[in-house]
Amino acid sequence: MDGNGGVTGANGNGEGNGEGLGPGSGNAQYGRKKFRRSRSHFTDRVTADGADGWPVEAGRYRLVVSRACPWASRALISRRLLGLEAALPVAVTDPIQDDRSWRFTLDPDGRDPVLGIRYLAEAYDARETGYPGGVSVPAIVDVPSGLLVTNDYLQITLDLATEWTALHRPGAPDLYPEALRDEIDDVVESFYEDVNNGVYRAGFATGQAEYEAAYGDVFRRLDALSERLADRRYLVGDTITEADIRLFTTLVRFDAVYHNHFRCNRSKIAEDPVLWAYARDLFQTPGFGDTVDFDHIKRHYYLVHTGINPTGIVPAGPDLSGWLTPHGREALGGRPFGEGTPPGAPPVGEEIPVVGRP
Repeated sequence: MDGNGGVTGANGNGEGNGEGLGPGSGNAQYGRKKFRRSRSHFTDRVTADGADGWPVEAGRYRLVVSRACPWASRALISRRLLGLEAALPVAVTDPIQDDRSWRFTLDPDGRDPVLGIRYLAEAYDARETGYPGGVSVPAIVDVPSGLLVTNDYLQITLDLATEWTALHRPGAPDLYPEALRDEIDDVVESFYEDVNNGVYRAGFATGQAEYEAAYGDVFRRLDALSERLADRRYLVGDTITEADIRLFTTLVRFDAVYHNHFRCNRSKIAEDPVLWAYARDLFQTPGFGDTVDFDHIKRHYYLVHTGINPTGIVPAGPDLSGWLTPHGREALGGRPFGEGTPPGAPPVGEEIPVVGRP
């Protein structure tokens, strides 16, 4: 990857820089040209040895996320599974952006209570005055200085798993086991462009051929993933890994927004018995579904993407109750947390409101 080196697996090639497809975000290029996701600009890393000047330190940093964003949701899930909630406090932005992008209007007085800023863009500006790119999440901000440290969403979760180990909870799972890293990297790379990014390529296509190519990629890859998961509980090995986290955050949004809003409408995830059972299995695993806010997800996509949905009408559906139905994947074996244990309940103040849950 570009930047400062280090762990580069799990598609850590620097391509993409998170969710920021709203007004003024600037990090996803679409319109007359073919959709492309721009590269992460701030690629410093928070590491155990502090090689980039940012050592792992409990309470020093703030993880800024939007619960609407699949890229930020990866960091939320990893943080929960690893038990880093106290060590890496979180700031949740409003799912609706304005012309300065992600804002802290959910907090009293419209300011993050720790960073004291109204917009995530202020941390970007503190790091680089006049930065011309988009303001994306997830982002890690250094609390003492107020500087943005990184918006490299591909690397953030890998570092949470491999560099923050001294602060992991007892019983934390190994989400990026060294013996399986090559396979995890290959599997993640196989679905990044076609599925994670493919739904965006379809949704923001400006020509029929471009749309149909992306649409075809999405469903060819989903079919291949369904086949892979037919006789195994998880994507790689017999435990939850980084690969499952990266696929889940797209699957959990698929029927609610990508099927309709992004015109990926050949079929729903709920119509594929394997993928639907796999997605429900993960959703019902502590650390996954308890980070998902369907209200934030739907309002962000349908209200922010005015070029696709100019009426601003947010669909009332789909029915979310199916996410809580039995999935039967236990029959395939597997050990969700390996030798570890499930995380506890979400910390006070981080629970998903009733309106956002099935």
